[in-house]
Amino acid sequence: MLSYLKKNLGNIILISILTLLVGVGGVVKAKTQRLSLFVEKGCPHCAKVEEFIRKNNLEKEVEIKEIRFNNSNRQEFIRVVGECGIPLSQAGVPLLEIKKGGCLVGDRDITRFLEKRNIEEVAKEEATTPHRGMTKITLPAVVLGAAVDAINPCAFAVLIVLMMTVLAQERSSRKEVLSTGFSFILSIFISYFLMGIGIYKALATLRSSVVVIRVLGILAIILGVLNLKDYFYYGGFGFKMEVPDFMRPRLRKIINSVTSPLGAFLVGFGVSLFLLPCTSGPYVVILGMLSSKEVFRSALAYLILYNLIFISPMVAIVGLVYKGAGPSNFEKMRQKNLRVLHLFAAILMIFLGLLILY
Repeated sequence: MLSYLKKNLGNIILISILTLLVGVGGVVKAKTQRLSLFVEKGCPHCAKVEEFIRKNNLEKEVEIKEIRFNNSNRQEFIRVVGECGIPLSQAGVPLLEIKKGGCLVGDRDITRFLEKRNIEEVAKEEATTPHRGMTKITLPAVVLGAAVDAINPCAFAVLIVLMMTVLAQERSSRKEVLSTGFSFILSIFISYFLMGIGIYKALATLRSSVVVIRVLGILAIILGVLNLKDYFYYGGFGFKMEVPDFMRPRLRKIINSVTSPLGAFLVGFGVSLFLLPCTSGPYVVILGMLSSKEVFRSALAYLILYNLIFISPMVAIVGLVYKGAGPSNFEKMRQKNLRVLHLFAAILMIFLGLLILY
């Protein structure tokens, strides 16, 4: 054994030195792991942090990544803020990623963090998830927006006409009313859900900012005011917050062509396009907020919830017609309470806009 050690002493020493160097290299690498600082050209707060890094010779510890003119850095920024739980609309720069799922935003917090230099300890102590207050409003905002759509007189009118059409047909039964109504509602749900995904994707490709949230809040208030106009001055100024008059004959013709549950399902996709001018306002506001605040997976869950709330009154109407209620009674009720429905929509939309803004 001793003779073996003597013969191979040189190799053993060499291997030991290499192992030690590799180990030290790993420690050095771990200690000098670079942090990512995301900045934009022309941002004064970013400039303060960059100047602090230069003065304190922290270039080896902090990698500066400009996101306005560098697409790969921008995509990494979007990924990082998602991991940190920060809504894109609230993710300002400068932003420092101090660990996975931990970010600091703003020149003061970042420079104070860098001054301490003990990165691991400070990361545990100070890494926060900013803007949780904005995340908390997502669920009530989605529910409010869906409630506005749910009480929209346009959707009521279309479904009531469909029910009247089915009942007017010979050999129609309650079972056929149920299957036709639910086929139509399922079609509306699917089409609105798919359109929601498309609008979400389109809006998510735009670079979000606080300005987008402000615009959405103002849009919601404007829609509320327009519905309020229809309460006090129905049809005033040459328009109503409903399906435009020139589209109604064609819409009724399409609905009257339904003769089976399959026909109701197929017609629902076309009818959803006619309903868009009437129902898209709240939907676009909510989708804009989701695209700014939520990653795709959570946005899908909110979209499902929104559309379930949206179709819930239609489900109730079909169920009541199945039980024997006359669709004409619902139409009379709708006409009688048309202005009240606009009033409720106005109150909910204005409240939603204020919720988003403040």
